[in-house]
Amino acid sequence: MRNNILLVLALALAFGFKASAQSFLENSQVSGSFQTDAQYYRLDKGIDITDLNGKKLGLNGFGKINYTNGNFSAGMRFEAFLPELNGFRPELNGVGLANFYANYDNGFIGVTVGDVYDQFGSGLVFRTYEEWSLGMDNSLRGVRTVIRPTQGVTLKGVYGRQRYYWAPYSNDLDAKNYRGIVRGIDGEWDLNQSIPAMNDAELKVSMGGSFVSKMQDTTVVNNLFYRIPVNVGAAAGRINLAYGRFAFATEYAYKINDPSAINNFIYKNGQALMSSLSYSQKGLGVVLQVKRTDNMSFKSNFTGMENDHDINFLPPINYTHTHSLPSMYTYSTQPNGEMAAQFQVNYTIPKGTWLGGRYGTKLAFNMSQVNDIVRDSIMVNGQMVLNKKGTLGYASNFFAVSDHRFFRDINFEIDKKISKDWHVTAQYINLYYDIETIEGHAGAPVVEANIGFLDVTYKINKRQSLRFELQGLWEKEVKKGYAYDESEKKDYQKRGDWAFGLLEYTITPHWSFSIADKWNYGNPVPEFRDHYFTGTVSYIHDATRIMLSGGRQSEGVVCVGGVCRTVPASSGVTLTISTSF
Repeated sequence: MRNNILLVLALALAFGFKASAQSFLENSQVSGSFQTDAQYYRLDKGIDITDLNGKKLGLNGFGKINYTNGNFSAGMRFEAFLPELNGFRPELNGVGLANFYANYDNGFIGVTVGDVYDQFGSGLVFRTYEEWSLGMDNSLRGVRTVIRPTQGVTLKGVYGRQRYYWAPYSNDLDAKNYRGIVRGIDGEWDLNQSIPAMNDAELKVSMGGSFVSKMQDTTVVNNLFYRIPVNVGAAAGRINLAYGRFAFATEYAYKINDPSAINNFIYKNGQALMSSLSYSQKGLGVVLQVKRTDNMSFKSNFTGMENDHDINFLPPINYTHTHSLPSMYTYSTQPNGEMAAQFQVNYTIPKGTWLGGRYGTKLAFNMSQVNDIVRDSIMVNGQMVLNKKGTLGYASNFFAVSDHRFFRDINFEIDKKISKDWHVTAQYINLYYDIETIEGHAGAPVVEANIGFLDVTYKINKRQSLRFELQGLWEKEVKKGYAYDESEKKDYQKRGDWAFGLLEYTITPHWSFSIADKWNYGNPVPEFRDHYFTGTVSYIHDATRIMLSGGRQSEGVVCVGGVCRTVPASSGVTLTISTSF
């Protein structure tokens, strides 16, 4: 009898498990993406590549898998850098499971364990994200909880330790890459959703606040003469207003003293303010943005340099260029201090008018400028000092703007569809770029340049089209000549006048062929007046893209959202394969 009961229970469990498994599979969705970037390098004396340092091949690759079933989701990302492509940090060299997570969210509460990506407000005190093109990933390994107690109210909490390439998530204080614990809370309130009387109001109001701290046991450091805070906190408040065609958003952040390698180990508190005012109607959009940052680098390891261990994000507010020559000098946010402003106007001349023509004409004007903040000396032990280690560093009037200009970009663009077969985009840019501050080329004079491009597309028929680009960059100062030492020549590798031309032939939906030449004909160093020829073939099938290119790559800086990495000059063949499902 007992055996029969056990048999019945076993059969019931088996059928129950089968039904649950069948339901689990039927209601599930699986998605993912894969990408491989491989580059074969060769010697090229023409652009001064005489030593590959034993590296003939670089390979970056990843695979993402995501699973969703109702309120549950999970995923992972596998990465391989064997070795990393030139220009990527050598710490990336390796292979393994870089990211994984599991999430449950029923609308009222959501919990994520594993690697967390999130952002509080504009990111002034907290943002974790991944940007493959930069080799950037500062995900937080730990837990995130989201609670929505009532309509229009969202509360978040995060806790964990950040990723630093392949370094272990260790509590070992003697570990070389020890990072502190990051803890944060955020709340957002949408008044129009919460208050019935405001549900249909023309005035839209939302507000929020955040607090984030990092706890790093500073006994890990035994060779500094400074008392490093174990806990560093940062808080931010924000408000968003919209009325009719107007919108206003602002966020202010404050960080307590946080001496670090980035700020020369000073104990001054940090501040950041970012505001925007916009107006929009059919055919017209106007945006004004301003930003001030002062000693606002916030890292989970106070010894971190460059973009390592960033807890927060300081959004750039300058125009983002995508064409080759205009994007050569892209601004990189200065966390120790900057005053920035951007004014953007987009206007469409209506169809049927003399200037608008049959299809209308799009016009865009943008001006962005970034200056340093004003830093005043402070009294320390009876002496006036400025930015001295172990002190409060300096005093700074919140609204004062320094005469030291980091960056300015004034540009005007016309985008015009001339007929059903012809489309033209043209842009003029006036550029000022402090290359010494932004890229660290000590003593190099600023870049002042005029840049222009013409992008023309001709549609041959329904499946075939031709596109060509003509670009020019003319640097003003180079006409006067430079005085430089032999050891400084590398600082001038991308200086001077440039020309760029591209011809692209496309057969939709699969094939694309292009040839291009980027010529540094006006470099102040004669041996750097090089041609950078490239040829590219790409094939697209559904969600799969294969691109093969060969030729030379000029030295430069790749930036995404104000975060940048340096790309060295190279010569060889590049293969990129990407797909998603």
